[in-house]
Amino acid sequence: LASSSLSRKSILKNCGFNFVQVKPKCDEEAIKKQIKKKSKPETIAKVLSFQKAMSVSKNRKYFNHSVIGCDTLICLDNQIFDKAKNKKEALSKIKKLSGKKHKIISSLTICKKGLKIWECSETTVVEIRKLTTKQIEKYLKNSGKQILQSVGCYQLEALGPQIIKDIRGD
Repeated sequence: LASSSLSRKSILKNCGFNFVQVKPKCDEEAIKKQIKKKSKPETIAKVLSFQKAMSVSKNRKYFNHSVIGCDTLICLDNQIFDKAKNKKEALSKIKKLSGKKHKIISSLTICKKGLKIWECSETTVVEIRKLTTKQIEKYLKNSGKQILQSVGCYQLEALGPQIIKDIRGD
C-alpha cells in the first residue's frame, strides 16, 4: 500500500489482506499545482494515485510486488479541498460544505515492476446536513485529531454519518 493513510490501512486490514504500508515518495502539492489549472479533479486524482503507486513500485525492494496507490479529492463547485491543517480550518471547510452537495473523487492505481497494470476511479456525491457553528464545533470535538487526516473533515467509517444527509454513489 503506497500510502500513509490510517483509513486505507484499516480498510485493507479489515478485508484480510496481507500487505506492507509504505509512504510514497511524491510531492502531492507540487503535482497538484502543476496540473490543477488545466485538469479536471478526476484527472488530478488519477495522476496522484498513479504517482503514489509508481513511486513505490520503482523501488527495488517492492519491484516484484503489486503496489496500490490511492487518492481522494473533494470538490465543491469546481473548488478542490485540501486537508485542514487545524480545527479552525476544519470548521471553515465544514461550514462551506454545510447544506450542500459535493463530489468525492477516488482513484486507485495498481503498479507492478514499474508499470501501471490497473486503475479505476469513482465519483460519489455527498450532501452534508445544514449545520450550525455550534453543531460543527461539537462534531469536531467528538471526532478528535484524526479528522484532520480526512480531506473533507469527515470520515464515513467514523462519526461522518452524524453530519451526512445523503450519499449517491459507491
